[in-house]
Amino acid sequence: MLRNPLIALTLAAFSATAGTAATSHHAKASAHPAKAYSHAAAPRTHAATASSRASAHQSTSARHNSSAAHVSSSHRSAVHFAAHSHTAGPSHHNPEAHRSPAIRHSPPFTAAGPTVEAVSLHRYRPTPMPPPLLGSSLSLARQNQISESEGLERILDNDDLNSRIAQHLLVPLPASASLLVNSELPTNRRYCRPWTAHFLTEFARAHSARFHRPILVSSAVRTVEYQKQLILVNGNAAAAEGDVVSPHLTGATVDIAKGTMSRQELGWVRSWLLPLQVAGQIDVEEEFQQACFHITVYKTYVPTPPPPGPHHHRHSPAPEAELASRGR
Repeated sequence: MLRNPLIALTLAAFSATAGTAATSHHAKASAHPAKAYSHAAAPRTHAATASSRASAHQSTSARHNSSAAHVSSSHRSAVHFAAHSHTAGPSHHNPEAHRSPAIRHSPPFTAAGPTVEAVSLHRYRPTPMPPPLLGSSLSLARQNQISESEGLERILDNDDLNSRIAQHLLVPLPASASLLVNSELPTNRRYCRPWTAHFLTEFARAHSARFHRPILVSSAVRTVEYQKQLILVNGNAAAAEGDVVSPHLTGATVDIAKGTMSRQELGWVRSWLLPLQVAGQIDVEEEFQQACFHITVYKTYVPTPPPPGPHHHRHSPAPEAELASRGR
C-alpha cells in the first residue's frame, strides 16, 4: 500500500497505458504473423550481421598483422643474413649454402690479370715469291756438254728410239696418281732415262704431299726427226742438229706443265728445284711461251732415301740389268 497518493495514481495510469499497448500489439501480431516474425527476428539479424562484420574485421586485422609480422621477420632474417655474411663469412656446417654457382665455378682471380700471349707479326707476313728459274744460251750449252760427258747419244728416229726402249736404256714415265702424262704423246715418246724417272717419282710424291694434286709431264724423249718438224711450228724450239741441240734428244729431259699451277705452287716448285740445280744434279729452264719447267736430269742425281720403317728387311742384290739402268 503506497503512502503517496500521487505516486500511486501515476503508476496506475502507466499500467493501464502499457496494457492497452500490449493488447494492440498482440492483435496486430495475430493479424500479420509473418510480419511479426520479421520484426521479432530483425534484432537478431542485425546482431548477427554486426557480429559477422566484427569477425571479418578481426580476421582481416589478423591477416594484416600476420603479413606484417612475416615481412618483418623476413626483413630481420635478410638483415641478419647480410650481417652474418659480411662479418662471420660462410657457414662452417654447409659451405655451399651461401655460395653462388657463378662464383663457385669461376677461376681464381690473380693480381697479375689474364695471361697475354705475345704475337709476332712476322708469322703473318706472306712468303716472298722466289724468282723464275730462267734459262739462257749458256745453260743450254752446259746441258749439251754434260750429256756428252755422260756418254748420252742423240736419238735419230723412231727405229732408233724403239731399239733403245727394247734395250731398257729408256724406261716408261712413272705415271701414277701423283704424276700424269700428256695423253697426246705417242706411246714410244712416253719414255725417259732411268735417273730422270727417279727424279720424277720423288718430285711428284713431294708435290702431291704438299698440294694433293698431280703434276703433268707434257713432253719427254724426242727424236732428231721429230725435232726438225717441231722447229717449223714452234719458234721457241731448240735446234735439232749442231753443237747445241735440244736435250730432249737424249731422253734425259722432261717438261713439267705449269699452266694450271697456282702462285703458291709455282713458288714451291721453284724452291724445290733450285737446290738441286745449285748442286749440279739438274738444270732448269722456266719457259713462259709453252708454260712449262724444262728440266734436264743428270746421272749425278741422287734420290732422297725414304724414311726407315719400323722393321728393316734384308733385300736380295739387284740384278745386273737393273744396276746398269741406274747408271752405275
